[in-house]
Order: sequence, then C-alpha cells, then structure tokens
Amino acid sequence: MDAEAQHTERDRSSHPAGSEEISDTEGTEERSRFALTDRVPGGRITLTVLFCLFFLLLFSRFVIQPFQIPSGSMEPGLRIGDRVLVNKLAYRFGAEPRRGDVVVFDGTGYFGDADYIKRVVGVGGDHVVCCDRQGRIEVNGRSVDESTFLFPGDKPSEVSFDVAVPDGTLFVLGDHRGDSSDSRDHLGSPGGGMIPVDDVIGRADWIAWPLGHWISLERADGYARVPAASGRGVPASSGPSTADGVHG
Repeated sequence: MDAEAQHTERDRSSHPAGSEEISDTEGTEERSRFALTDRVPGGRITLTVLFCLFFLLLFSRFVIQPFQIPSGSMEPGLRIGDRVLVNKLAYRFGAEPRRGDVVVFDGTGYFGDADYIKRVVGVGGDHVVCCDRQGRIEVNGRSVDESTFLFPGDKPSEVSFDVAVPDGTLFVLGDHRGDSSDSRDHLGSPGGGMIPVDDVIGRADWIAWPLGHWISLERADGYARVPAASGRGVPASSGPSTADGVHG
C-alpha cells in the first residue's frame, strides 16, 4: 500500500507540473515574439517597411548613391535631369581613379560648396597639355581622341594649358567643354584646379533615370592608351572657387 501510494504521489507531482512548465515557456516565447509587433502601429508590415528603409539608407551611405544632373556640363552623355548611380566602393580597398572615369566629388574649398561630376583627364604625376597640332588634349606625350564623348561641335578646350598634376589629385573636365566650369577655370586659384582624390565620392557607373536612358557608363577608350607618368607631381594647395554642381 505504501509503495503504491508513493508511486501515485510521484505521478501526481511530476506530470502536471511538467505540463504546466512547458505551457508557461511556450506562452513566454509567443508573447516575446509578438510583443514588438503589438506595440508598433501596423505590426509586421510597419516593421518590414522600416527595416527596408534602414537597409536602403545604409546601402546609399556606403555602397551606391543616386545623384541628379543639374546642368549640361557633361552632355551629351549625361543630360539635365538624369539620375546616375555612383559606386562608392569603386575606389576603396586600394583602387584609384583612372583617366577617363566619370567621378562625383565634393568640391568644397576647390570648386564650391557642392558635389560635382566630371571626367578624369589627368591623375597624380601626369603632364596634361592643350592642345597638340590637331587641337587635341595631350597626356604624358600621347594625344587623346575624345570624339566618342565630347559634345558635338566643341573643341577639346578653348583655353590653352600646360599642367603637372600633383600626387594625390586629379585634373577633371566636363564633356561639354563649352558649358563646363572645371579644372581649366581654376588653374590660377589655390589648388590649381586640382581635386584631391580623398574628396572623390565615387565613380558614376550607371544612368538609372529616365528608364529610356538607362545605360552603363564605361571608361573612355581614348585614355586607356595614355602611358604611365614618367615624372612626379608637385604638392597641391587648397582654396575657394565656384563651379556648376551635381545634387545627390
């Protein structure tokens, strides 16, 4: 009798308690799982939207950022109102801007307090001259054929120049040379019209809008044939100036 009573007591004390404990645990998990969605208006849908917006913010901040073209300085390739997608990782991890790249940069202290989009014509150490006997820009002794992207009817430059690009800087020009305020306009300013590489935001890789103008922006072939610089640039200085900008 005693043994049977003890066995019954064990069953009575263990099984119900165990079932109660499992039920409490499951209830706690369910409550914690839905507690946040219950407190947020709209529940799961609102949280999903907020997560997507947060992801897009991070993506735009560190990877790809859209910019709008406000002027005709890069026509015919980039038109007023176009939105370009700028690759902000293009010059990370040791990569450097190359001649022919279209870049967006912060012009504060050099061009003006805004972001600008131009084509890289010279990099640190380059010798850039305009113009040769055929009226073309010459980089490191090699004449560059810009006919594939230069605005129809424009000359490579109406302004003559002969510059050595300091290390760590870029010499940049717009594709619509007759409607672009660029490095040529600031040759006599502090910094000599050069843009520090550290102020480059990224490389314009795509036109995303309007949809009918969607295209991938490739590096200009003419600059790919330019030989490496044989000399070194001189240190650059900075100073205020103004130019046409690009809005992000």
